[in-house]
Amino acid sequence: MSRNAPQFGNIERLAYGAGELGPAMAGSTIIFFQLVFLTDVAGMDPGLAGSVLLLARIWDAVNDPLIGWLSDHTRTPWGRRLPWMLVSALPFSAFFMMFWLVPDFAASDAQWSSFAYYLVVAVLFSTFSTALGLPHASLTAELSRDYDERSRLTAYRMGFSLAGSVGGLVAALLIFHLLRDAPKSMQYAVFGASIGIIGLASVLFCLIGIWRIAISRDVQRLRRQSADEIAAAPLSLREQLNLVLQNKPFLLVCGIYLCSWLSMQFTATILPFYTQSWLRLSNTTFHLLALTVQTTALCLMPFWGWVSVKTGKKPVYFIGMSFWLLAQTGLMFLQPGATTILFLMAFVAGLGISVCYLIPNAMLPDVIEYDELKTGRRREGVYYGTCIFIQKTALAVGTFIVGQMLALSGYISSGPGDIAPQQPDAALLTIRLAIGPLPALALIAGMVLTALYPVTRESHRRVVEELDARRRPIPR
Repeated sequence: MSRNAPQFGNIERLAYGAGELGPAMAGSTIIFFQLVFLTDVAGMDPGLAGSVLLLARIWDAVNDPLIGWLSDHTRTPWGRRLPWMLVSALPFSAFFMMFWLVPDFAASDAQWSSFAYYLVVAVLFSTFSTALGLPHASLTAELSRDYDERSRLTAYRMGFSLAGSVGGLVAALLIFHLLRDAPKSMQYAVFGASIGIIGLASVLFCLIGIWRIAISRDVQRLRRQSADEIAAAPLSLREQLNLVLQNKPFLLVCGIYLCSWLSMQFTATILPFYTQSWLRLSNTTFHLLALTVQTTALCLMPFWGWVSVKTGKKPVYFIGMSFWLLAQTGLMFLQPGATTILFLMAFVAGLGISVCYLIPNAMLPDVIEYDELKTGRRREGVYYGTCIFIQKTALAVGTFIVGQMLALSGYISSGPGDIAPQQPDAALLTIRLAIGPLPALALIAGMVLTALYPVTRESHRRVVEELDARRRPIPR
């Protein structure tokens, strides 16, 4: 570590990483439970429910660059990021809890009142979620400029992110099991309150643990340097768009990213409807199924990283997506009662989903260096911001499409009661199409784009060598 870099201990690194736990738990539960809660607990029409989530996700995608710009230009004695986290922690927790409540007008089947309530809550939650998460992630660059220390901080943050994703599903499994005799509305209210409280506690622990270092003299110096860099090299929206459109490998990565996340969101959104309405299984089975997929993906990520080093990124993507395609195709034809095969397919799907998390993100640094070779500038923030936008757009579009498909097929919302109605044949067929062919088409499109992706290990090596040659001082 450099002489002027702040000194971190394991407690500070642990505290910094813990700030990711609550948002990750909230994020994983939103992916799996939002639509089924709105339709089968709050009693909303699937089309309206999908529209709530689409509009909230669109706003979520838009507010990322806005809040990022605002936090970059914030000036306080405590820096640019800490005040955003401190102010956002409590509203983030409160609005998350409010989303999982069923107001009286929702219980009385007032569709448009429910639509307005959940839309407002979802938009406010997404706003404070961004205001909390984006400054926290940005702190990595401000807390230290030591190469190894940044790697350690990132490792702690992503470790808590993955733990939160699995932890959210574990919490759902435990709470719904313990409250299995209570009304669904109470189950979800307790579930939302539990995740909200854990999220608030994790952020406060983070702030307490890193506050001393974050306001230290060395970090203030690094912060001023970052501010000077922003002032010296502003980038307009038009420049950002031109940057994206001129980098063809990046456009392909964007397409791969979009297809991968669309497949994941289609599957996650329809999975509770598939297990409960088609397979006639309990909520507990759905939770175990989702946990199997996520845990498999988490555990196999180091393995796929090792294979990628040995064979390259494109072959790993093809292998992983082939496993995932096999699982999605099998789910389309699976019949009620085949529970063992169901969990086997969940494991196979997890093999592919692990690759979905890994490979598109591993391709992104390659295209950033490709851009540096062409333009002479490094613009990581623009590229990572664009990928976050694409990810959130995929989540929004995937949820909206599934909601509209259910509405058009005549899906019957069960309302806040506990009795699940028998769905019409058209709705059951739609559920099976949404679990099989719909994500499969997105996966195939992603594989086609991967085949067109031009950056290989050899071409990337040449790019790096040319960049290194440019950086060497010219001998006199």
